[in-house]
Amino acid sequence: MEKITLQVNDLACPDCAGKIAELLKKQKGVEDANISFMSGKLNVNYDPEVISVDEIKKTVSKLGYKAM
Repeated sequence: MEKITLQVNDLACPDCAGKIAELLKKQKGVEDANISFMSGKLNVNYDPEVISVDEIKKTVSKLGYKAM
């Protein structure tokens, strides 16, 4: 497992942040995901052999946000 921290800006509400974490946790290869609404920091524990950072970013973009 590896851990990555990404920045997600312009979160509209705490619920939106929760939806991002929920969606990521459902992805194959993601062990855990949490995001701080206040800072926009997204922490993801994932298996790089199953899911790539680009796929994680694409998952976030499905909800209308950009992870950098």
